[in-house]
Amino acid sequence: MTDIERALVLDTVRVTEQAALAASKFVGKGDKIAVDRAGTEAMREVLNELDIDGTVVIGEGEMDEAPMLYIGERLGNVAKAYPVDIAVDPVEGTTVTSRGLPNGVAVIALSEKGGLVHAPDIYMDKLVVPPPAAGRVNLEWPVAANLHAIAMSLDRNVEDLLIVVLDRERHQKLIADVRGAGARVKLIGDGDVIASLAAAVRGTGVHALMGWGGAPEGVLTAAAMKCLGGEIQGRFIAEDEEQRARLASMGVSETKVYKTNDLAPGDQIVFAATGITDGDLLQGVRRFGGGARTHSIVMGHASRVVRFIDSIHLEDDGARVTVRV
Repeated sequence: MTDIERALVLDTVRVTEQAALAASKFVGKGDKIAVDRAGTEAMREVLNELDIDGTVVIGEGEMDEAPMLYIGERLGNVAKAYPVDIAVDPVEGTTVTSRGLPNGVAVIALSEKGGLVHAPDIYMDKLVVPPPAAGRVNLEWPVAANLHAIAMSLDRNVEDLLIVVLDRERHQKLIADVRGAGARVKLIGDGDVIASLAAAVRGTGVHALMGWGGAPEGVLTAAAMKCLGGEIQGRFIAEDEEQRARLASMGVSETKVYKTNDLAPGDQIVFAATGITDGDLLQGVRRFGGGARTHSIVMGHASRVVRFIDSIHLEDDGARVTVRV
């Protein structure tokens, strides 16, 4: 195992656990701003306790748009630190979390410097597939061709596939194409990072993710796919001249199909996610008197270890709980 992964893999999951615990206090209260603020503040506090010299490359926005976890912010106990790049989404799915709906999650990825692409906050057209289909699909192929490739890779029929798509007006043709090819569609309100993880893990009932989502989330997904052996393919989508100029200034192509290793080229990558609300892959935070229980996934690329962590947090002084499965 590399130094970064040995030192940080368990500390990294502590970051997402604390963000999820803080955000969970606002589940179902209808205030997505409060959800995001709570998760962001908690995540930043724990990051500043870690032995890292970290720079945020995917965050809550530019410095003039976000008071913390902004792109370029430096975090950590830099006196004795591992230099790392940081990609975060303190609450992926602020709206679904505020409404108490499934798949709210806290997400982070760390890598050595230069190990994660600094993606502009624009759309990306994405195709995410599980490990057996990696290298066997192509974002530029018709939808039906990719569905047949996925089905063959999984040794099943196209009719057996369940494809996750964000529930957006722009995806009406994509949804029709998926259904026209014979596959089923699962529409989600938010949260394409955790949906991508579900597609890469057997037993969730999800077999791929397709469609437009945020480019920063595409980089987080790439970090996870690199650890899991799945694949993401993505193309940046510029909707106006300002976005096109920003892509050019960052040296990012609008026509190139970026693959997993293009978006997350690092050799040392740690990815962690903790459920806030229940989802396909992770259970949400479950609160009890004086504490809470969390469910997380954490993994390292070089270590080739994927851990599911079920934690009980005694938050109040004197809190006690009977541990049960």
